[in-house]
Amino acid sequence: MDWKKRKINIAIQVLPEADGKIKYELVDKAIEAIKKTGFNVQVCPFETVVECSFEELPELLEKVHEACNIAGTERMLTNLKIQVDFHENVTIGDKMEKYR
Repeated sequence: MDWKKRKINIAIQVLPEADGKIKYELVDKAIEAIKKTGFNVQVCPFETVVECSFEELPELLEKVHEACNIAGTERMLTNLKIQVDFHENVTIGDKMEKYR
């Protein structure tokens, strides 16, 4: 299988700004957009981890940014961490299993 089709983990942190301040309600809109994708998602205090393929990443980012734009974000900083295994799927469950 092509590595771009395998499951990877993306940690997304958005820092949307409106009226000169970071707005948590805008972060909520980003999380809502992520959840609507149907991907496996783990919301954490500083970022949201998404399990998708590398090929699905651009569409995911577009949905997050569009949701924040529609909600009134004036500018936004987006931080990403991407975990790829070129031979196996990377899943949230594999990393979180021992903590459940």
